[in-house]
Amino acid sequence: MAAPVTRIDAIRYARHDRTAAANFTGAVDDHDLPMPLDYFVWAIHRAEGPPVIVDTGFGEAAAAARGRTMIRPVVEGLRDAGIDHLLVEDVILTHLHYDHAGSLGAFPNAKFHVQDAEMASATGRAMCDHETRAPFDGEPVAQLVRKLFADRVVFHDGDGDFAPGIALRLAAGHTAGLMVVCCETARGTVVLASDAAHLYANITRKLPFPIFLDEPAYRAAQARAFALAGGSLDHFIPGHDPLVLECFPSENGIARVDLAPIIPVSERV
Repeated sequence: MAAPVTRIDAIRYARHDRTAAANFTGAVDDHDLPMPLDYFVWAIHRAEGPPVIVDTGFGEAAAAARGRTMIRPVVEGLRDAGIDHLLVEDVILTHLHYDHAGSLGAFPNAKFHVQDAEMASATGRAMCDHETRAPFDGEPVAQLVRKLFADRVVFHDGDGDFAPGIALRLAAGHTAGLMVVCCETARGTVVLASDAAHLYANITRKLPFPIFLDEPAYRAAQARAFALAGGSLDHFIPGHDPLVLECFPSENGIARVDLAPIIPVSERV
């Protein structure tokens, strides 16, 4: 029987140059070495219907405001992967930080899937705390509220099956309602972990990325996401690691993470 998910594209659209010290909670020996972040959106292809898009990235204004380097607009990245953004019917928002939910207008015909807890947090009392609010941009959250009133938002409460071969699993800790996306492919389950782990090294060093609501919950969520990937780095796709493009078959900044890596991740991390 053919796998429900036929292809998964990890599409890079932006980059942030930084050192290792910025990517871990706690001291690291290589603190002054370069350790940049890449920014991705993901496209899940199935035998029938348009691709399901996971997260929406950010645009030029957010890049300028936050000192990120735009490589290409998200719509252009999708086009490079052969995807027409106007035909997208479903977008899964793993969480509502600016870099994962910042280009909602690029998908005018889509419904947006989000966890109850994430929407409640992003529109509630938690945003009165400036440190908690810092990774959110108000306008995209407001856009999502407007899409709610246009019947374009679908809420999920914890774990659930999204479609054949695609499952949503709650992994709160980085945010109140972060979810990871489990995809059944020809090579087994591939977990799009989003910011359950920014980098493979957050897992191998057992050091969290320094943005989270609750550190014990973050650690538990990361462990859960990794277990969902069978404890295999090759089946776990973090939210921001340049190694995704280095290890998996890639062209033009688009990695095929449904395929086995050409270099085992464990040899590079």
